[in-house]
Amino acid sequence: MSQVELDGTGSAGGAFSAEARAAVDALLAPVDADLARRYPGESGTRQPVHTVYVPADAFGAGTVRAWGRQALEAFDTHAGTPAELARALGVADDALLADVHARVRAKLEREPVEDLRIDFEDGYGPRPDAEEDAAAVRAAELVAAAVADGSAPPYIGIRIKCMEAAVRDRGIRTLELFLSTLLAGGGLPEGLVLTLPKVTYAQQVTALVRLLEDFERSAGLPAGRIGFEIQIETTQAILGPDGRATVSRMIEAAEGRATGLHYGTFDYSASCGVSAAYQSMDHPVADHAKAVMQVAAAGTGVRLSDGSTNVIPTGSTEQVHAAWKLHHDLVRRSLARAYYQGWDMHPAHLPTRYVAVYTFYREGLAAAAARLAAYVAKAGGDVMDEPATARALSGYVLRGLDCGAVDLAEVTALTGLDRAQLDALAGR
Repeated sequence: MSQVELDGTGSAGGAFSAEARAAVDALLAPVDADLARRYPGESGTRQPVHTVYVPADAFGAGTVRAWGRQALEAFDTHAGTPAELARALGVADDALLADVHARVRAKLEREPVEDLRIDFEDGYGPRPDAEEDAAAVRAAELVAAAVADGSAPPYIGIRIKCMEAAVRDRGIRTLELFLSTLLAGGGLPEGLVLTLPKVTYAQQVTALVRLLEDFERSAGLPAGRIGFEIQIETTQAILGPDGRATVSRMIEAAEGRATGLHYGTFDYSASCGVSAAYQSMDHPVADHAKAVMQVAAAGTGVRLSDGSTNVIPTGSTEQVHAAWKLHHDLVRRSLARAYYQGWDMHPAHLPTRYVAVYTFYREGLAAAAARLAAYVAKAGGDVMDEPATARALSGYVLRGLDCGAVDLAEVTALTGLDRAQLDALAGR
């Protein structure tokens, strides 16, 4: 073996010189830094499976409990048994659905809402300033009390009015009152989430960043403490006048504060000229928008959320079953496309949200666990997986654990891995 092969000194012809290597490092150092800044990967925290929107004037101390109670009433009335649930969804009545039925009922009792947004935008509408001021303070006081007594969902926050001129001052005022009241009531909760709607230009995102920077300085908070979601509800948020993907600019404009991109089904569809009867999460314009969002957000740590259906499961059992099947199928479609979160507009949407989510994770658990175990053991098997696929497999299992679809004991029994090992494989 040659000296070059042994120590890489470049002492013989045909080797790379130390100068060339140093030049490459110098050339790519800014690229390395840019990649690390722009594409840090997953945050490693739990992503809720849904967001529930409640108008600010309808939100109260018992809202989460009321949603859980109403969801259970609908579930017990219209799908009291696995067989009845199977009929509602048009699926086979098997052991999987029986298991999911029991788990979903327990979830509705234990944690019916994973993420709640108190809405000061479309769901609330224009109000006199004094009325919205009072509502913003009241919402913060209720959130602080719920966090203190342990009744708050894991994630909770507000959706403000957008940054357009007509409502900008009102939205900023509501945000200021909400945040300052939270601070006075014990501090900002760990699961605080803010939502900025109807974004059309990246500068509107930058504007919120500057406001939050200012608030953090005045409150003595760590820089970057407050993040926010960007709602994608306009065509300008997907494609700019120069033909470039605007959503990428918005992520960049958030300067590391963007936590999610939330697709707005009905506003976006309407902005594309889709008539009301055809506005849906599975319309081609929706698929295009979400595909652009997905590529723009990949690797950034910014998470995706699909939209909602406005078909409410109320009325006769036949009507409820029809609405449930629609909702269930749309949620399953989203999950298969890697949109792991969506909006729920009514308590009776919760049963099919969790049925769809739990079925998705439970039906694929055995196969995913077998592939993970083979990957870790380097045992091969029917599929030869690479590190990127192992990350995806671990992420799939962890999402199932986070929402309660699967249990750690069964995952460990199937994979031989504990939570820390799964987190490491997933890059969390």
